[in-house]
Order: sequence, then C-alpha cells, then structure tokens
Amino acid sequence: MMVYSTITSEIIDHVMIVTLNRPERMNAFNEKMCAEMILAFDEADANDDVRAVIVTGSGASYCAGMDLEKGAETFMDHTPLVEYRDAGGVLALRIFELKKPIIAAINGAAVGVGITMTLPMDIRIASTEAKMGFVFARRGITMEACSGWFLPRLVGMGKASEWIYTGRMISANEAYEGRLVNKIVGPDELMAAAMEIASDIAQNTSSVSVTLSRQLMWTMLGANHPVESHKIESKMLHWTGKQADAQEGIEAFLEKRSADFKMKSSTDMPPFYPWSTDRTYESDKK
Repeated sequence: MMVYSTITSEIIDHVMIVTLNRPERMNAFNEKMCAEMILAFDEADANDDVRAVIVTGSGASYCAGMDLEKGAETFMDHTPLVEYRDAGGVLALRIFELKKPIIAAINGAAVGVGITMTLPMDIRIASTEAKMGFVFARRGITMEACSGWFLPRLVGMGKASEWIYTGRMISANEAYEGRLVNKIVGPDELMAAAMEIASDIAQNTSSVSVTLSRQLMWTMLGANHPVESHKIESKMLHWTGKQADAQEGIEAFLEKRSADFKMKSSTDMPPFYPWSTDRTYESDKK
C-alpha cells in the first residue's frame, strides 16, 4: 500500500476504503488529492484482492469542493486553452474507466467537485447529516468533472437544471428524492451500509462479470440505439459462457454452495475489451 498525504487507503475484506483526509480543510480538493486518488484507483484495478471500492471523507465533511486558499486566483490557470484539463474531469474519467464497482459514502458536506466526483461512482449512500451543492453559478464558474454528461443522466434534465441554475445546497432527503443517492442512513450506520453492499459484491460475484457489466452500463448511456448494447452483450455472453467462472457459477448453484470464482479482472478480460470509441482529448492528438 502506498503512503499518501491527502487521502488514506486500506483494504478490508477485499474492499478498498479510500478516505479523503484533509479534515482541517474540510477535505477540500486540490491537484495533489486528484493525483493521489487516481493512484489509489490504479492500485485498486491492479490488485485482484480488491473487489470493490468505497470513498468517504474524514471528519465532519465529505469534500467541501475545490480548495479556495488562493482566493480569487483559484481558477486563474495560465495553461494554454487547448491544453487545459480540469482536474475534476481527469478524476471523473479515471473513475469512469475503473474496473471495480465504487461506492460513495457521503458523510457530510459534498460541494462542487466534492459532489461531482461522486457522479461516475456506481452507488451513493448519504448520511442524514450530509448536504450537497452544485454551487458553480454562485461562484461565477461553470460545471466540471464531466458533470454535464453524468448529472442529467442520473437525475434527469429538470432536476439537474434546478440544482445547477440555482446553485443552492440540497439536503440528503432532497438528494434521495431526486435520485442522486441510493439511500440515506444515520451517521453511525454509513460505513456499515456501504460495506454491506461492497462485501456482497466481493463475496458472491465474478470479478470479470462485474467489470464487464459496469462498463457496459456506463458506456451504453451514450448509445444511440439499444442495438448497440445488444452487440456488446452478445459478445460478452458468448465469451463468458465458455469461461471458468461461468462453469463454476452454474455448478455452485446446482450444488447449493458458494461459488469460488478464480478469474481476475486484471488479466482475464476478453479480447474485445475495452470496446469504447476514441476518447482522446484534443490536446492528446498532437
């Protein structure tokens, strides 16, 4: 395990728990945190002992958004426009590519990039003390972290527009009613609720199956026709049906025992994975 300065990372029962760890700054996001989170996710993908990831915050906050210690100069970046990449977007794209399912355990305030970083995560569980805010318009800036793609798909255009245009803070209850979070639990129950889901995945499913299903659902959100999903699903089913995990899963079911899946998402993926189209950024094409 690597040693980090803005996050912590530990593996418990095949679940990597990544904790944003700048409590003195309400876990405010900066480039160092972005880089360290990406390193942790790289480690999660490379380590077959990790079957799921949970991201939470230390102290009373999840993430208060971009660190504003530079004041009005916070967003004054002098990188040439054609080369500029917003850090939240770089992180969101890495999460999007993750092979392991990832759960946000939102323990407190999640504001700006603090909430948009959770959008490419698969499941969001919020404490009753959590609050969220897409506050960009109230800071005179705009959406980031690929939230223009993720947020309307998750909550619908109407709710996304309301939250983005007003920039107001929303409660955990409103986030749940708006389909932003899967469930709300008491503060003392948050990590247990996240671990229950993560452990169910870790103990009872095929790593390769989960990886393929995760990437299928995310990439198909942008498909033009259901036949695009049919094409990939047909390839996946044809390939997985011949693999050891399918044999083990069926035999375990018939023998009424727990399955012991051996295939690894780090090395045992099908030859047609990944199936996505060109995702290079403009500056990458030089």
